Amino acid sequence: MRPLSVRKAKRKGDTSVQRVLASSVAGLTSALAASGAAGADVEMPSGLTGHLQEIIVDDAAARYRFRFVAPAFSTGAGLETVAADLDHLCAEIALSEVPEGAQIIISLADQPSEFGVAAPNVTQVFEAYRAENGRCMWEEF
Repeated sequence: MRPLSVRKAKRKGDTSVQRVLASSVAGLTSALAASGAAGADVEMPSGLTGHLQEIIVDDAAARYRFRFVAPAFSTGAGLETVAADLDHLCAEIALSEVPEGAQIIISLADQPSEFGVAAPNVTQVFEAYRAENGRCMWEEF
């Protein structure tokens, strides 16, 4: 199993982010480890196999970013195929780990990268959802 990074988002000048509930990150890490999703291979509807690289939690915005890596991923897979994989990752892994009403952002890349840092050699897609009535509801950016 690969190590999983769960970290809090940081905002410049916002000390409340530094004091956010550490228990939410600890709880999320424990829940994912118990479910086997933390660092384990994840099968997607397209046949891709990937893993959860990290989760970035922004409590102030109720936003949870689940960043997945699948080395065989390419944008040549087609929009419908990629959308089905992102929907699957949201519904099967992320949804049970976030509170109702939270925003869930699922990203899928062909290799690990640092969040927020330009990486022109990385192929990546992402989609936003809202946790609503026990479902991942697609949100337009």
